[in-house]
Amino acid sequence: MVRHIGWLCGFVVVLLLSWVLRASIPTPRGMPSVRHLTGVPWSSLWTSPWALADSRVIRPPHIRVGPATSTNWSGYVVTGPTGSISDVTGSWVVPPVSCAAGETSAAPFWIGIDGYSSPTVEQIGTDSDCQNGVPTYFAWIELFPLPSLIIRSVPVVPGDVISAEVKYDASSARFEVAIANVTRGGTFAVATRFPGQRTSAEWIGEAPAAVGEGILPLANFGTVNYGVDFTGVSWTCAATVNGITGGIAAFGAAVQDITMVSQSQAVKAQPSGLSPDGTSFSITWASAGP
Repeated sequence: MVRHIGWLCGFVVVLLLSWVLRASIPTPRGMPSVRHLTGVPWSSLWTSPWALADSRVIRPPHIRVGPATSTNWSGYVVTGPTGSISDVTGSWVVPPVSCAAGETSAAPFWIGIDGYSSPTVEQIGTDSDCQNGVPTYFAWIELFPLPSLIIRSVPVVPGDVISAEVKYDASSARFEVAIANVTRGGTFAVATRFPGQRTSAEWIGEAPAAVGEGILPLANFGTVNYGVDFTGVSWTCAATVNGITGGIAAFGAAVQDITMVSQSQAVKAQPSGLSPDGTSFSITWASAGP
């Protein structure tokens, strides 16, 4: 995590005051408006609970092991040609974690664009972590390879329903990224220029990496549930590919489910099949790995 903004390296981040983010599908219930934060120091918007562990956590792109396995991702992906993905929406129920004494582990849940077969990821989500044995929950945003930032304005408590969206606005050439706690309130939204290839949309549970340590153990989150069937948040989980919008299953052969495995090929997290309406699924924890 970062405590300053020197890493921006020329990327321009613009915080907008505007209407509710307008996707190519009806806006999911509970989504926030893009907030006007001009004049508020960037560093004051986020804090880093990982400072307690003296390590910076990153959420790198998909680390492929086999055709449907990865050492750091589990969930669903929809792929498309370069420039084809313009919107992804998602909702999930924040799962509680079980922590052993002194345990440090992590379990982020997020939606995003890119990263499946490209070097950047535009993503937003929540973490259910163990920090020195203490269950810890927070919301975050990451534009990889830039470090992730913790969002203060969105509370995260086990059982909360989270709604999120990542959209590319062609008229402004900006990614619009938003998250809301539907259960107890709290929103965040930002628009920024970023060189994403827009080749995939994702709904993912992850084992992130700590700088200098590699992939962290996957926190025992039990089961996390994604989609309208579990959350009641309409139009999630859905994507827009080449101007066509639909639930995950609508994209047929372009849909890939991913099982997370350890370096020894033991299953760490397994996605379920999609619901009959093609929008909802679960991910179940199996082992910590890494």
